[in-house]
Amino acid sequence: MTIRSNIKANQTTRMNVLTPDQCQELVYAAEEAMWRTGTNFHDEESLEIVKKAGCWVDGERVRVPAHIFEQALKTCQKHIVLCNSRTGARELFVEGYNSYFGSGPCTPFTRNPFTGERHRATRQSVGWATKVLDALPNIDYAMSLGIVQDVPLLISDRHEFEQQILNTDKPIITVCVDQWGQEDCIKMAEIAAGGEEELRRNPFICLYAEPISPGVHCREAAQKLVMGAKKDLPTIYTPCIMAGGTAPATLAGVMVQGLCESLSGLVLSQCTREGAPFIMGGVYTILDMTTTIFSYGAPELSLLLAALADVAHYLGIPMFGTAGCTDSCIIDEQAGIEAAISIAMTNMSGANLNHDIGYAEQGATSNLDLVVVCDEVLGMARRLTDGIRVDEQTMSLDMIERVGPGGSFQDECCADDDFDDDMDEDDGPSCACGNFKPRLINRAAREMWEKAGGKTLTQAANEKVRDIINYHEPEPLPKDIAAKIRNIVENAVGHMPGED
Repeated sequence: MTIRSNIKANQTTRMNVLTPDQCQELVYAAEEAMWRTGTNFHDEESLEIVKKAGCWVDGERVRVPAHIFEQALKTCQKHIVLCNSRTGARELFVEGYNSYFGSGPCTPFTRNPFTGERHRATRQSVGWATKVLDALPNIDYAMSLGIVQDVPLLISDRHEFEQQILNTDKPIITVCVDQWGQEDCIKMAEIAAGGEEELRRNPFICLYAEPISPGVHCREAAQKLVMGAKKDLPTIYTPCIMAGGTAPATLAGVMVQGLCESLSGLVLSQCTREGAPFIMGGVYTILDMTTTIFSYGAPELSLLLAALADVAHYLGIPMFGTAGCTDSCIIDEQAGIEAAISIAMTNMSGANLNHDIGYAEQGATSNLDLVVVCDEVLGMARRLTDGIRVDEQTMSLDMIERVGPGGSFQDECCADDDFDDDMDEDDGPSCACGNFKPRLINRAAREMWEKAGGKTLTQAANEKVRDIINYHEPEPLPKDIAAKIRNIVENAVGHMPGED
């Protein structure tokens, strides 16, 4: 082997939208906005927490001095790990440029994969969705892909979490109605983990809350953020913000407004408990002026979130991103284009936890066919970011010599001694070449494709969805644990908004 020194190499394919200097400018601007304009908090306990820490409080308006934000930045965790709910194994390292992908939550509608009917989400549809997420190799965690609506809405979050924990051992990001729903979901997670301390040591759930743009921390969001900090559980705080609607029309203005909201949430989290695991992020996009919709398929969404990933890396804070969604009402060419662009850009930008795989109709409807298509796109996107390994082995001079001019390399690839013959074909590439191996994409000649039924990509995806629902068996939850969780769900009490 030739030993070389001081060799510079690209290990992977990455992209950046912003330079470090631009990231610093945006952070300074957000700090100025947190002090000059401030944000409104509608929760009394949160107001007391930040006031005691030294923030300037005038009624509901809170202004954050720069030194308090900078202290919060120092104390927040830069290393967050999410675990397997059955074994406690540490699986998702939410840090640096590690990119993980999962579904989105809270769609009011879903598309039935057996009938094609668009209907309101139910316990069954969330259970089906979670089984599909559990079975797909490129999906790393689960969100509900539906608001359960065949139960009272004020306790729907408990039913969603139950269906998730029953149907996957992957980490779960849970979205709760209010602090009481979040308290119940945490109790259920503690039961599954084996206790409060075990869940804290090896968390398999991540909590979620979001402000109301522009600049409002509603009571429910602030209370959930405070509870997450007190419990020392990873908590996402992410604005959903529209250029020209709930933020300035300029993309830099969107960045400043969104950072002001998310980072003021960071201040509340760290003032509640120093070191509390906090994940910044957002769904930053445009208000489409033609349709007046919050566009999930706009290229600006991918551009803004890639820029936000640059800022998150600059600050060293884990980030919640968005990918794999579409504004299309059906899974068609538009859906494929929009989902693929967002997945590729997000994966190359290195955002950490990326949600909304399977969102259609601007987030109104979940579609499991799209989830399966996106799983394939994710495999391709991850191959892109794997890059090209250049070393003595991969340059293959010995193989080139062995085959010689006019020969064929067809049999040499997998026959080479350096390749791994024991890799399971379902786990990825069949040899150590590392080339992407399609599971859904068709590369057959026309005659072979026609003989196999001449299926479109969406037809093949739908068949896979139905097969998973009918035959996939998730790792079961012990019956006694499932019974204790069912007891919490059955005894859940809903609280009207504003009720103490």
